[in-house]
Amino acid sequence: MDSATRAAWIRHYLETGEADADPRGSPGANIVEQAQTQHAALSGALIAEIRRRAAGAVPPTLPLGLDLAAFTRGRIAPMVDGLFPVPERDPVMRLLEQAAVFLTPETIEAVLAARPWPHTAWQLANIYLGSLGRPGLHGRPAGLVGLSEATTCYIALSYFTESDRFADFLVHEAAHVFHNWKRRYAGLPHTRTREWLLEIDFRRRETFAYACEAYSRIFTLGATRQARVRLVEEYAATALPSDARVETGGLVDILRKAVGVRNGWAHIRARCSPDRPLRRTARL
Repeated sequence: MDSATRAAWIRHYLETGEADADPRGSPGANIVEQAQTQHAALSGALIAEIRRRAAGAVPPTLPLGLDLAAFTRGRIAPMVDGLFPVPERDPVMRLLEQAAVFLTPETIEAVLAARPWPHTAWQLANIYLGSLGRPGLHGRPAGLVGLSEATTCYIALSYFTESDRFADFLVHEAAHVFHNWKRRYAGLPHTRTREWLLEIDFRRRETFAYACEAYSRIFTLGATRQARVRLVEEYAATALPSDARVETGGLVDILRKAVGVRNGWAHIRARCSPDRPLRRTARL
């Protein structure tokens, strides 16, 4: 790859997040060295561009004295307690207590350098720029405040300045961990048909995450069932996600029923689980 082609390749990556997965055009004695060279080139260019774009910005700050593990536990413990049986709660909580990584000026470069997938690093860079009030690398507002990968939830510092009282991106991203992580990795019993922490239908994964996020906030804001019913209607009128992956009518119906039952979390899980095939009955 000559220098002009390499420069165009890096520029295309910075603008779009797209990178050729084949490293064989990069310098190196073998495919492993070529992959390392490719990753270093993309990562270095991304970090340099973030430094340039972030210059002079004043980022939001973490609350003084914040214990991040305790904060994470406090936010997600009600969800874990509602979705998992008692013997499974401690292993799941241990998994998630260290899940939150906030994208700060002190952490962003190490986070970007460590991401094995160039597009994920590019997305995180955009989230970070958005928290600084800067346009994303694609020239548009970043929009997102969080992103999950495996058991890690990457959160922008704008989490702490969010004005939408129904938003909790930490809960939202933690909900995605449940269908992305296998039970055996958390030390939980597993079978061929019970492989993931939670079996969530692929088509309903965003609905599940938004339902968990909204229900968490509704349960926190509303002290009584009547108050929670009113909050669901307020959410339906003012705060529904503009996400094509979510059928908003179904989301509202899930929340309306969740606030009317003893364990709303279990209702959310049931509504977002894969459809079970009807059992055939023998003909007489």
